Amino acid sequence: MPRYSYTAIDQNKKATKGAVTAESPYAARKHLRNKGLHPTEIKELASVGSKRSFSLFKKRTVNQVAEFTKQLSTMLAAEIKLTEALSVLIQQVSNTDLKNTITDIRDRVVSGESFADALSDHSEYFDIIYVSMMRIGEVTGTLPGSLFTIASFMEKRQRIESKMVTAMIYPAALLVICFFAVIFLTIKVIPVIAEQIQAAGQELPAITRFLVNIGNILTSWWLLVVIAAFVIITIAIKKFVSTEKGAYLKDKTILSLPVFGKLIKQRIVARFASTLSTLLGSGLSVAESLKVVAEVTGNSIMNRAVKKARDRILSGADIATPLKESGVIDPAIAHMVSVGEKSGELEKMLKSISENLESSSDIVIERLSSAIEPVIIVVMAIIVGIIAYATLLPIIKFSAGQF
Repeated sequence: MPRYSYTAIDQNKKATKGAVTAESPYAARKHLRNKGLHPTEIKELASVGSKRSFSLFKKRTVNQVAEFTKQLSTMLAAEIKLTEALSVLIQQVSNTDLKNTITDIRDRVVSGESFADALSDHSEYFDIIYVSMMRIGEVTGTLPGSLFTIASFMEKRQRIESKMVTAMIYPAALLVICFFAVIFLTIKVIPVIAEQIQAAGQELPAITRFLVNIGNILTSWWLLVVIAAFVIITIAIKKFVSTEKGAYLKDKTILSLPVFGKLIKQRIVARFASTLSTLLGSGLSVAESLKVVAEVTGNSIMNRAVKKARDRILSGADIATPLKESGVIDPAIAHMVSVGEKSGELEKMLKSISENLESSSDIVIERLSSAIEPVIIVVMAIIVGIIAYATLLPIIKFSAGQF
């Protein structure tokens, strides 16, 4: 059904704006009049779902969406009507965009649309996992439980991502400090010293000349050439990885990285297992759950494996084999999936796999973080030491009369 944005005058003679779903502009105007609004302008909106990518875990609002979901679950469990609960929560949301989104969802539910359908047009906040679980909750009458489950799922995902970000903050800060220190010494300190030595008619050491040339490049039009080349290469790579072949090659390369490849594999499999377990627990069938998971794996290799697993399920075969053949999932984990599938305890097995992998990857992250910090410090010391050597060497030689 089409969406229309509107400008209207309310009963207090104040201008108000919003959006409404209706079969036609006439139906939209009639709907607004029934709500006590006098529409002054109606415009059809482009399809929202076609322009937005699935991104439930948008950093700037993920906490607010999770909090909204948990509060909505509590209110529905207390037998408060959905539309009334949404009206109350609208007043508590501080983010303007999210508030407008919830208002639109409330209005569409009031007009007779299902909660899941209203959510599906706002995929920047509510992704396919969220919508699928709400749809099941509406059909089975377990919407409060589905809301609580997805809220817990979101908070758990956010904690995992926060751990990785936190672990990289200190090494990243060290790298940035080192970079700017090197730039400052190269374009400000060394050229001044070199100019004075050359003014005295002396020749610069090779290492000092090299750094002077680097500084000249950084302060001349050659820097623009380097930046332009970097931008062109980056755009070309981005376009290539946006293709199916490029995405597959990129993901395969990433998973082949020493040390980090194993960690990324663990994160991908943990996410797969956690998401599939959550969907199965909400009452979604294995085939439908795999269809949803395939869209949120974040890895083209895993995406192919999940789609193959779904095809095998539909044909009456197992799902463990294509997962094992993908190379992302270890044989031991694939065997655990197979055991869970045969025993009818697939949901519990996937939850156990997810928890074990998350615990293991947390340990790896802590160890990597502890190992990276001294390595970066040593590298920084070497780089700064080389620059200091290149800076002091001509001064020492000049003072000793060795030129």
